[in-house]
Amino acid sequence: PRSIIQDSIEINKIKKVLIDQRNYWNNGDINGFMQGYWNSESLVFTSANHKPEYGWENTLKKYKNSYPDRYSMGKFRFEILDLKLISEDKAKLKGEWELIRIKDNPKGLFWLDLEKFDNNWLITKDSTISI
Repeated sequence: PRSIIQDSIEINKIKKVLIDQRNYWNNGDINGFMQGYWNSESLVFTSANHKPEYGWENTLKKYKNSYPDRYSMGKFRFEILDLKLISEDKAKLKGEWELIRIKDNPKGLFWLDLEKFDNNWLITKDSTISI
C-alpha cells in the first residue's frame, strides 16, 4: 500500500515537471519544455482549435509553428487546480494556463495524463483549451 508520505513525494515530483516546463518556456526553450512530455509516438496532444497531434516530434513541430519566437511565446504561468494519483505510476492533473504577452493574454485550461517511467513523471496526454 502507498503511504501519504510517498504520495506527497510523487505529487511534488509531478509539480516539478510543470515548474521545469514553465522555466524552459520563459527562457524561450521549446526543446527544454518538451522534456516534460513522453518521447513516444503514443503521446497525444489535443486542443479545441487543432486536430489531435500524435507523437513527440509532431507535438514539438506544432509548438515551434505556433510559437516561432520569444515574442509569441510570452511569459507562461499556470495554476494547478486538481492533481490526483490514480495509481503508483499514473496521475491526472487539471490546471489553468496564461501567456503574458505585450498585445494579449491568452488563457485557458489544461488536463494532463501523466505516467511514471523509470522514476520520472512524463505527460502522456495533454488536452488544452483557450477560454
